[in-house]
Amino acid sequence: MKKKLKQKSEIPDTTKLVNSYLGYWCEVGPYSLLQNTEFKDYSYSGSNCIFQNTIVGKFSNIAAYVRIGATDHPMQRPSLHHFTYRSFMYGFGEDDEDFFKERISKITSIGHDTWIGHGSLIKAGVKIGNGAVIGQGSVVTKDVLPYSIVAGVPAKLIRYRFKPEVIEAIEKIEWWNWSKEKLQNNYMDFRKDVNSFIKKHSGKEGKN
Repeated sequence: MKKKLKQKSEIPDTTKLVNSYLGYWCEVGPYSLLQNTEFKDYSYSGSNCIFQNTIVGKFSNIAAYVRIGATDHPMQRPSLHHFTYRSFMYGFGEDDEDFFKERISKITSIGHDTWIGHGSLIKAGVKIGNGAVIGQGSVVTKDVLPYSIVAGVPAKLIRYRFKPEVIEAIEKIEWWNWSKEKLQNNYMDFRKDVNSFIKKHSGKEGKN
C-alpha cells in the first residue's frame, strides 16, 4: 500500500522533539532527536538522525544516520569533560548556562531542496546553500554553496550541478515558495529537464 502523507506532520513514538517545530507535509524517521530545530514544509529525514540548533529549509531530503549541528566540547578549557559545564550532574555546583547559550547561538542552516547523504555529519554553525548535495558519509566543516556537490572527510567540492546562469534562474524562480495548489498544477514540470522548467517558469532558457 502506498504511503500518503498528511498535512499535519506525524512524529514516530521513538522520535523526540525538544523545543522544535515541524512545518506541513514533513516526515521525520524513527529513533531520531530534534533539539531547538525547525523543519520547514515538505522536508523529511530518515531514521536515527540527530538535529541540534538547526533550521531545515523546505523540500530538504535527509537520509538516515545524519547528524546536523553537532555541538562542540570546550577545547579551550583545561578539560573537555561534562563536569566543567554539566556540573550539577556531578554534585559540583550549578551548570554553566553561558556555555549552553553559546552552543544554542550557533545555528546550522540547511537550504531548500537539499540532499544530505546517509551518515553525513554537519558541524554547528555551517550554512548549506539551496540545492546542494552532501555525499554520504561526509563531514562538513565549512559553508556549502548553492547547487554544489561536496563529499569527503572533510567535505570538498566535487562539482556544481548546473552552470551559474541556470543556478541563478532557479533561485529567482523560488519554486519552493509556491503554494500547494501551484505545485499540484505544475508538478509534472519537475519531471522534465531543467532547461524546459526554466523556460516555462521564468521565460528564459538556461543551459546546464
